[in-house]
Amino acid sequence: MIVCIFGCAVLWGQPALKPVAEIGGGASVYLFTDTANSYVIRQGDRAMLIDVGDGASLEHLAEIGVKQVDWVLFTHHHREQVQGFSKLRKWPGFKVAAPAAERAFFERPMEFRKMKPSLSDRFAVHGSSYVRVPRERIAVDRAFAKMDDFTWGGLQFHCVETKGNSPGGMSYLVHAPQGWIAFSGDVITDGARMHTWFDSEWDYGFAAGIYAMVESAALLEQFNPVLVLPSHGPVVRDGKQQLAELQRKLRVLEPLYVRGYSIFRFSSADQDRTSKPTDIPHVWQTLPHVYKFKGPNYAVNFYLIMAESGKGLLVDCGLFQVPFLDQAIKRMQEKLGLKSIDACIVTHMHGDHMLQAQHLREKYGTQVWMLDNMVAKAERPEWFDYPAAIESYAGAVESLKVDRSFKRGERLDWEGYQFTVDWMPGQTEFALAVQGMIDGRKVVFTGDNLFGDPRDPAQNGHEAVVARNSSILEEGYIYGAEYLKRIAPDIILGGHSYVMDRPTAFIERYRKWAYDIRAALQALSSDADYRYWYDPYWVRAEPYRVKLKRGESAEVMVNVRNFRAGAQRHRIELRTPRGVTANPPVLDGQVAGESRQGFPVRLTADASAVPGVALTTFDITLDGKRYGEYFDLIVEVQ
Repeated sequence: MIVCIFGCAVLWGQPALKPVAEIGGGASVYLFTDTANSYVIRQGDRAMLIDVGDGASLEHLAEIGVKQVDWVLFTHHHREQVQGFSKLRKWPGFKVAAPAAERAFFERPMEFRKMKPSLSDRFAVHGSSYVRVPRERIAVDRAFAKMDDFTWGGLQFHCVETKGNSPGGMSYLVHAPQGWIAFSGDVITDGARMHTWFDSEWDYGFAAGIYAMVESAALLEQFNPVLVLPSHGPVVRDGKQQLAELQRKLRVLEPLYVRGYSIFRFSSADQDRTSKPTDIPHVWQTLPHVYKFKGPNYAVNFYLIMAESGKGLLVDCGLFQVPFLDQAIKRMQEKLGLKSIDACIVTHMHGDHMLQAQHLREKYGTQVWMLDNMVAKAERPEWFDYPAAIESYAGAVESLKVDRSFKRGERLDWEGYQFTVDWMPGQTEFALAVQGMIDGRKVVFTGDNLFGDPRDPAQNGHEAVVARNSSILEEGYIYGAEYLKRIAPDIILGGHSYVMDRPTAFIERYRKWAYDIRAALQALSSDADYRYWYDPYWVRAEPYRVKLKRGESAEVMVNVRNFRAGAQRHRIELRTPRGVTANPPVLDGQVAGESRQGFPVRLTADASAVPGVALTTFDITLDGKRYGEYFDLIVEVQ
């Protein structure tokens, strides 16, 4: 018995279902590719499927003599694996099996999409869900435990949890006469690469997905598989070598990915060696005219620039208990001569940097200022699927009105100070820096873009790498590092009370890291341009959450990003819930090189629309490559 890979098609012709291997007992494996690889295991006139993709393989089963589908085994829940499931209705009598760890994603998908997200939502990064659940419910007949087994037609499969690209992904291994064959889901793609990055991002920069992926790849490697049959891309012929190489690449990435400063262990000690205590409890003086808060494991966002006139300008205000904030302000009024707080400049889109801004407005008449690209994220946070939106904090305001917006590079003259408000991305593209001279030193306020102790040569200062923050390296940490190198500040005042004095060498380490992590991500990307693999928003709906009543319509802008130098063609089919229609139902168009373009779509709920929350998905084909239902928006019929 020999392993038969794609070359066998030369002997057997070129059918739609390509023969891959004979695995003993009269069983053969066939491959069909649309939005994902669907594998058909045939014994006589009966078949078992591993994943279905868009379901086109089902139209060709009769060509290889299949009359009955007994089982469909899903390796994981991602929509491009399952989106053709409804086509199985033409094959009555089949059963469905899936990983037990992901059963809820199949059977209760809308539990993982919220009209009002919260920081504590399951399988979410601070409220932004990282599971790409099916558009409609799929009932599971058997749920496999992480070390289960399954027998069909005399073939015995090891069901092995291989999470990493998905939180409960599973591989199915069968021992054929020639050795182990692994149906590996999205553990690996050919070239020792990952199918996507954004599906493996399970936390806020703590690498849980990376650790899981290494463990899964190591386990499969130890089977020494003669064939690895992945969910995407070509069959992997040298599985042991490629699985080892994947682990090596992930181990290169891990120390670059995990924060570049001492979080949890020594973060409080390294947070600030510059500021001095004042007579006011927990109010510290960083420069003669700059104040902040500092305490044990206390990481509020608050800098106050106080002019000689007694007027104050805040940079951020969040994570306070309001009584403590009011008490501190009252004491600053009594002891330091603080007369008013004119404005609060918010450094970036995250709610913890503006949670108390509405209270400041109501009690002290404080205005809210921010960069123009941040305004909608504060005023309409529900329109976006970004982490840590202001509405996701318990008890917080639903949104925040902005009184003044700045363009990139705009000058701000305030009480004798001349500041520049610049775009400074890093942790997120929706961020700013305020820079200028204070007390004879060049100061820059940077929000959450870098933290650490510049005196420690082992630290490079980078904060969490989170794709869901919209943080592509070229318009994130790389841009921010080059910006800091160019302006050469004397002191950096970061979010969460971090003060970084004399940071020149620190900035150079930060800059080197930014290019190094991009190289590590590119080495893992299954897409020629890693940004399509990394970014969860290259097709994005605005608003992301839509409320409709029966008989009503709403307009949605579908934004398409082209990272390439040349024009890019797309075909995007909008798949709506029952009773909701999209006009147009298909977007077929072109986007110029290195640009974004919005395409309007009108969603309408008719009389048959079912009340409740449901998904509209985007089935994407880009320059002839079929991606499937990668992205979505949420519709609530009221």
